Amino acid sequence: MLAIVLKAEAEKEEIVITRHGKPTGVLIGFASEDEWFEYRLENDPRFLARIARARRSLASGKRTSLGDIGESRPRRKK
Repeated sequence: MLAIVLKAEAEKEEIVITRHGKPTGVLIGFASEDEWFEYRLENDPRFLARIARARRSLASGKRTSLGDIGESRPRRKK
């Protein structure tokens, strides 16, 4: 089984896991940690909801420039 998993990782294949002949899961190989992180973000409902809120905000005309953020941020005392 380990050889199949390592081969899938190297070739970026998806392996369907079955139980009693019925699909129950998918094993996905990632070439790098960055690909794994991107996959997690793309499939995180909290992240997707945040992106949807931001897109709705932009569509309604609510925008803040990076310059505005820098100006409104309180300065640190040294």
